Amino acid sequence: MPTAITNDVKITVEVAYQNSTVSSPNHEHMFAYRITIQNKGEYTIKLLRRHWFINDLNVAKNEVEGEGIVGLQPVLEPGETHQYVSGCAIRSDIGLMHGTYLMERQLDGELFKVAIPKFNLIAPFRLN
Repeated sequence: MPTAITNDVKITVEVAYQNSTVSSPNHEHMFAYRITIQNKGEYTIKLLRRHWFINDLNVAKNEVEGEGIVGLQPVLEPGETHQYVSGCAIRSDIGLMHGTYLMERQLDGELFKVAIPKFNLIAPFRLN
């Protein structure tokens, strides 16, 4: 499980291959990922934005940026954890993702970034 700790925030990623949409014109492969965000610091923090970099074997590179995660901007007290599930479709059966979250320390409004570790998107049949 890819894990990173940045500025006292621990990010852990779990990935699951969902299916191949061979019938679609783009022949996309769907992956689900579960992200666990743990506040290991002393201050309450709020997740404001996400910035993803998505690459596939076909050299396609995409960036996705926006507010919050799955429609939320979670606030985490010290020691709290937030978990969510999302997904990504890519044209090849191998790819990778990584990115950052923009966080705000609630005490004084200080903004800081947290690294989302690189994780592989690999269809199970490619592992044999």
